[in-house]
Amino acid sequence: RSSDLVPPSPWPFCEFRRSFETMPRFSIFALAALPFTLTVADHTEELFKEFAKAFNKTYSSVEERAAKLAVFAENLLHIEHLKQVEEGSASYSYLTPFADMSPTEFSQRLGFRASDWTPSTAPTLNAAALPDSFDWREKGAVNEVKNQAQCGSCWAFATVANIEGAAFVATKKLVSLSEQELVDCDKATGDQGCSGGLPSNAFKDMIQNKIGLESESAYPYQAQDGQCKAASSKEVAFIGGWQAISTDEDQIAAALMQYGPLAIGINAGPMQFYSGGISKPWKLFCNPQKLDHGVAIVGFGEESGTKYWTIRNSWGPSWGEKGYYRIIRGKGACGVNTMVATATNVQLKSAAELVV
Repeated sequence: RSSDLVPPSPWPFCEFRRSFETMPRFSIFALAALPFTLTVADHTEELFKEFAKAFNKTYSSVEERAAKLAVFAENLLHIEHLKQVEEGSASYSYLTPFADMSPTEFSQRLGFRASDWTPSTAPTLNAAALPDSFDWREKGAVNEVKNQAQCGSCWAFATVANIEGAAFVATKKLVSLSEQELVDCDKATGDQGCSGGLPSNAFKDMIQNKIGLESESAYPYQAQDGQCKAASSKEVAFIGGWQAISTDEDQIAAALMQYGPLAIGINAGPMQFYSGGISKPWKLFCNPQKLDHGVAIVGFGEESGTKYWTIRNSWGPSWGEKGYYRIIRGKGACGVNTMVATATNVQLKSAAELVV
């Protein structure tokens, strides 16, 4: 039956999913995937077992496992579609942590409220002599990759990664700061904890209400909404302002070098099954106006003639390139250049007071 050949799209974003599902069912992608579709059923169980072993997946009942297996089978077809339309060197695999997740489940790993963004004037920086590559990880400004888990707190992780990096630029000290404090306490400017937020909202709240961030160890991450337990006596990092960055990607590179890692929004369309390489997705599959995930740019480079951004994600080190994502630079891919911001005038408590 034709309906067996093209399962419903497992895209994790409602706006894009609606547009994708209006495409003809016998699309060029479905026809191209036909040989794969006809054979995948023979191997799905074997691949599912390999996936479950790789990520220590267990299921509470036979029924839950069967449901997850069905989602996994649909995702295998989607992965094949991604491989066929990928124009860069990116690879997509079922051996990624979210290969058994439906769109609804996966959407919990997002939470970027792009509609809250208010454009503002960005300064023009000197971008005339940019190096071929630059990476804040090599300079000690980036902590180990963290994991937001099932909470839609990507915005808090992007915010904290930016403040941690900007603090390093200012003080040459790297501290690990609390995302959970933002999830629980940042409510005055529109952020909604695990239901989503925006880095610029968090910056505004910290500035307007003179709020600092506690250390990760003092206010550890719980991956769920909670009551605000912030204590001013434990705050260790403070910001004096924030700045929107130009949409010009050379300007973004110059800003990265000047301010430190930058908080950005991105359309996470190709990211669920990403396993490495430089992503260069079709705009059709990654609308730059549909941002739904907050991450941090930490570097840039060039490989085999392709310029790319290095992005720190918040899905743990078992995803992507040890927790990182590379995407083509200079093309506005997936909206990577449209909502870029940084905290400014970041200060830390003195070394004698600083306990992290």
